[in-house]
Amino acid sequence: MKAGFKLPLVTLPLILLGVGFVAYTIAIKPAPEQIKAVERATAVRVITAQKSALAPKAIGFGLVTPARSYQAIPQVSGTAEYVNPMLKKGDILPEGSVLLRLSTRDYNLAIAQAKANIRAGQARLSEISVSGENQQAALEIELEALALKVADLDRVERLFAAGTASQSARDIGKAAHLAQRQKVQNLQSSLALLPTQKLVQTEQIAVYEANLATAQLNLERTELRLPFAARVASVDVEVGQLVVSGKSVAGFDGVNTAEVEAQIPISDLFELLQQDGSKDAVVPLEPSAIASVMTRLGLTATVRLKLGKTMIEWPAALDRISNTIDQRSGTVGAIVRIESAYSSAELGRRPPLTKGMFVEVTLSAKPTSGIIIPRSALRDGQVMIVDEDNRMINRPVVARLVQGDVALITQGVDAGTQIVVSTPVPRIEGMLLQLHPDDALMGALATAGVAK
Repeated sequence: MKAGFKLPLVTLPLILLGVGFVAYTIAIKPAPEQIKAVERATAVRVITAQKSALAPKAIGFGLVTPARSYQAIPQVSGTAEYVNPMLKKGDILPEGSVLLRLSTRDYNLAIAQAKANIRAGQARLSEISVSGENQQAALEIELEALALKVADLDRVERLFAAGTASQSARDIGKAAHLAQRQKVQNLQSSLALLPTQKLVQTEQIAVYEANLATAQLNLERTELRLPFAARVASVDVEVGQLVVSGKSVAGFDGVNTAEVEAQIPISDLFELLQQDGSKDAVVPLEPSAIASVMTRLGLTATVRLKLGKTMIEWPAALDRISNTIDQRSGTVGAIVRIESAYSSAELGRRPPLTKGMFVEVTLSAKPTSGIIIPRSALRDGQVMIVDEDNRMINRPVVARLVQGDVALITQGVDAGTQIVVSTPVPRIEGMLLQLHPDDALMGALATAGVAK
């Protein structure tokens, strides 16, 4: 067959036959089933908002120190004759215990000498009094003699005027008169000095009595006693050793009360201070002002010591604020007192709070009511909540307190509201959610709350 007849007689009929077959197949085949588009829900973890209370806290760390310490420093010198056998490092001595006795020989001699000086002074005072009486009697005699000399001189003067007495007799009379006057004058001068001599001797006796009192006081100081119950921290004395006044022989740490100066971050103090005012409360940098605010807040303190897996607690009280602020770390020292440092100790269960222990101190203010949520659920002042249609809504809230891993919401969320605690991807306002309650997280948040 020629090529010109091949196209219309063979090829075209085949093409037409194929097109018809395809058209027939399409015509008799049923239409494909259409699948309706359905919105997919995003799985998220949620918690149910519950009303609770959270106590603002500030946590710091510090070393335990005794509230009272004592350095046994003798006020007198001497040889140690007695040293308390319990005066050993680590031992606890009760109040009033005799620590040390020094030799009393030198001080007994000083007392004896002072008493002898007093007796000698008193004897001298008596001597002055007797001497005064004798001089007074002698003065009366000399005055009578002076009267006689005056009468003799008058008689010689009359005779000399009459021309019956010589000039030499007159001169002898005058000389005798002047000599007698001199005797009287000397006695009067001596009597005039007697009050002053008595006063001087009286003051000298007072000096001797002061020396006696000093010697007696020094004798008492030869015995050194412990003013309060304490634990021996250091010892530097032995029997027979020469003890020098002003040099410490032993050091003691009080056992009744302990102190801890915990370094508290200023930011944590700011959270505490917010409980006393508005969000604009400013942290006062003056330690006395901080102490005043903390007292007004009624803070409580707890001291914790971690021993392995065991946490031991002691109740404490905020006593004062340190006078310095660490500029490098931004912390201020809060000093708390523990009254039961030793008295609450239990063998094998609770050790005493001893010097040098590194402990945690927690300051707590009055609890504040609100909704407690995980800190991670708070984003830019908003939380994600679930509406009635299980759709996500970004809700602005007011976080009154943020500490640790939790935040306390006081405005914006009511009790019973479901709060999204996981982050959906993508995060779109109004997206449909598949809810999975996080019971474990709700239990943890419940323990974080304080019911008071």
